[in-house]
Amino acid sequence: MTPLYIFTAVGFILLTVIFFGLFFRLLKSAIEQAPWTTERKKKITYRILLVLFIWAGMVSAASLSGFTRNFNNFPFNVMPLLLIPLTTTLLLLFSGGVKTVLRYLSLKELTRLQFFRVFVEILLWLLFIQSLLPEQMTFEGRNWDILTGLTALLAARFFLNSKGWMIAWNIMGLGLLINIVSVALLSMPTPFRYFENEPANTIVTYFPFILLPTFLVPLAYILHFMSLRKLLMKP
Repeated sequence: MTPLYIFTAVGFILLTVIFFGLFFRLLKSAIEQAPWTTERKKKITYRILLVLFIWAGMVSAASLSGFTRNFNNFPFNVMPLLLIPLTTTLLLLFSGGVKTVLRYLSLKELTRLQFFRVFVEILLWLLFIQSLLPEQMTFEGRNWDILTGLTALLAARFFLNSKGWMIAWNIMGLGLLINIVSVALLSMPTPFRYFENEPANTIVTYFPFILLPTFLVPLAYILHFMSLRKLLMKP
């Protein structure tokens, strides 16, 4: 392992821990303001933490065992890890509990957190220069997701008073996210591979890089979904 590889690997771990920690703190603050009993607030907070730790354990075990990088089992090696957080998010998004919490969540903070995507793009570029990731998955290729991160602080500063601009910015961010996820899937060594340049996109099935599709990508769309849900809620 080279020093750059170790730096990149540690970077993914720290990025995940730091920004999920910030997101959890934001959620916890909103939960504490909700009109619920103290016992219910503690129970919800505990459950969120428990789910995150269980998910982290499952993802780590799947990648460290080699299960996720066995593309002979595609799509069962990676697709469940992508679909479980997405399905769970969509199911919870329209629940009464989440609707209540959203009323106390700061749209400004939800938007500012998207700045983490700048760091993600830097780490992806570091993988690319180590010949561990195909060029199309970086900002030198077909990945323009860095634009969402770069404009997140500007949106939080100048767009908050315009519901239309905030909705448009979040839709743009989701579009850029869908774009890179599609590029990533089409760069994997599967029957559906479109981008034939080497290396194939397999590094994201190794630990700790598995944190990208299982934690960091979900964090990006969760922040967008929550922001859009809050923007479209009746006052």
